[in-house]
Amino acid sequence: MRATLYYRGALSSCNYDCPYCPFSKTTDSKATLAKDKQQLENFMSWVRGQESAGHRLSIFFNPYGEALVHRWYREAMVELSGLPHVDKVAVQTNLSVKLDWTQQLAREKAAFWVTYHPGQTSEANFLRQCMTLYEQRIPFSVGSVGIRSAFDAIGELRKVLPEDVYLWVNAFKDRKAYYTEEEKAYLTQIDPHFQLNVPDYDSLGKACGAGSNVFYVQGAGIVKRCYSDRRIIGHLYRDGLEGLTADRPCGMKACGCYIGYIHMPELELNKLYGSSLLERIPAGYAR
Repeated sequence: MRATLYYRGALSSCNYDCPYCPFSKTTDSKATLAKDKQQLENFMSWVRGQESAGHRLSIFFNPYGEALVHRWYREAMVELSGLPHVDKVAVQTNLSVKLDWTQQLAREKAAFWVTYHPGQTSEANFLRQCMTLYEQRIPFSVGSVGIRSAFDAIGELRKVLPEDVYLWVNAFKDRKAYYTEEEKAYLTQIDPHFQLNVPDYDSLGKACGAGSNVFYVQGAGIVKRCYSDRRIIGHLYRDGLEGLTADRPCGMKACGCYIGYIHMPELELNKLYGSSLLERIPAGYAR
């Protein structure tokens, strides 16, 4: 079986304090960090065992917080990128950590979903980090939340990034009808696919890969269809992929997040992103 796993452990802290993010206000205790490390070790042990079962896996780390400041996530990425039955390992990160370890990654399998947070880091420092990945030819996309206070910073970043690095803009959806038509046009100049992220897609009862070949795994092994659907469909370590997979139409009224709606077949976004769907790199930007 070929499956995509989104993994989120007990980690819930970040080294940034973005005002729009609830997890920037959290500080994890030593006990929570130890729990998170053990959960990841359990997950890694399970992944290793899937080669003999004939499964092929793509894995995306999207924690509540910043994962790469913790050694166990960096080591996991290096190991996963070298496993023969793992097709892709990607991580959502602010890219603030030292990148000397990335030379150990298998470049054809590792990828980064990098988020730029103006006000938390300087453009120069952030660009320097991005260029480290670029020079190592490790695939990555760069993005930011499209709040008005960040418009200028996002526009300036687009000017200094290499043209073949995709810069995406996540639509700010905490307020309805947030953007004027002129603002949409401005952001579309920066991100040609911005308009895809603006709507919430009607999804109730519609087909989705979530729960069939895409699974959201919580640290203890609990599995849900996706991050926004709270229904538990099983346990990774008890049921395995064979016991989890089933056709499960979406139970949510709408889907408005990239990591959710990309798995709706009716949108055919695999045609746009190809093999770089997880790390959000359109085919035209692939290097």
